[in-house]
Amino acid sequence: MKILVINNMLEQKHLDQIKSVATSLGHEVFFYKAEAEIPQSNFDADIIYGFAPSIVKTSKNLKWLCVPWAGVDSLMVPGYFANEDCLLTNAAGAYGVSIAEHMIAVSLVMMRRLDEFMAETRAGQWKLPRPQKSLKDCRITVLGTGDIGSTFAKRARAFEPACIVGVCRSGKSSQTFYDKVLSVNQLDSILPETDLLAMSLPATAETRGILSRERLALMPEGAYIVNVGRGSAIDEDALADALESGHLAGAALDVFQTEPLPECNRLWKTKNLLITPHVAGNMTLAYTKDKNVSMFLEDLENFTKGAQLHYLVDKKLGY
Repeated sequence: MKILVINNMLEQKHLDQIKSVATSLGHEVFFYKAEAEIPQSNFDADIIYGFAPSIVKTSKNLKWLCVPWAGVDSLMVPGYFANEDCLLTNAAGAYGVSIAEHMIAVSLVMMRRLDEFMAETRAGQWKLPRPQKSLKDCRITVLGTGDIGSTFAKRARAFEPACIVGVCRSGKSSQTFYDKVLSVNQLDSILPETDLLAMSLPATAETRGILSRERLALMPEGAYIVNVGRGSAIDEDALADALESGHLAGAALDVFQTEPLPECNRLWKTKNLLITPHVAGNMTLAYTKDKNVSMFLEDLENFTKGAQLHYLVDKKLGY
């Protein structure tokens, strides 16, 4: 079979690893940095590891698309796959470490007010200490208990929080980092007891607008929010109001309803809001690249043997 690998972030060792495994399994592999480089003669590929929407939307020969990121909401539109039977896998599981570290980092920045101190010292100002908060004894709610949320919970546990409560669609998790796990329909009951809400939800019809104005009002005064899932999960205007009024002490957003965030968007000037440009994940860590490639190669062996793919996306659920 013919495999196309389209990724400008991989290192030579990864390309060599992919070629070695693919060749040993009897496949032919071609490497490109972008879809624009792919010649028409390779549009008949059987497998794509990367991003090539033009081929996916036109080729009925494509049997498996492996995308090197976790979120696949942009692919969940009618007619995206010319071959409706094309298998889809993602890299959910490769980004937990990177994104969880980002979540811990921004939580500490907000709670220890490090952004204020950094701005002051850069301006040559030596100001007195001020009240701060801590992850110790913090009541943490993790909305989305998949790889990212649970990897964050595992790390947050080391800070000795008062409790860590998971919230997910099923209300169940095999992870031991949570004191308890609730279903999404119990979210309203836990928000008033949440000092830090850590969100890592996929974009689905069920998660769109889940953190509404009404639910933001349920959170205690002085609470914090971190969102690394999808921007569609939060009512951004309501969040800005909650920050400006002082009801919330801070929020850190890495994802937004519109990306890049428009220059005129009020969030740029909303107080106590920490903005990062969707950089919590991405293939920027060596670990992430290594894990990403190993997941693809694991499923390449499964695909070749006719076995179940481990990282298969349920197109109906969207993750």
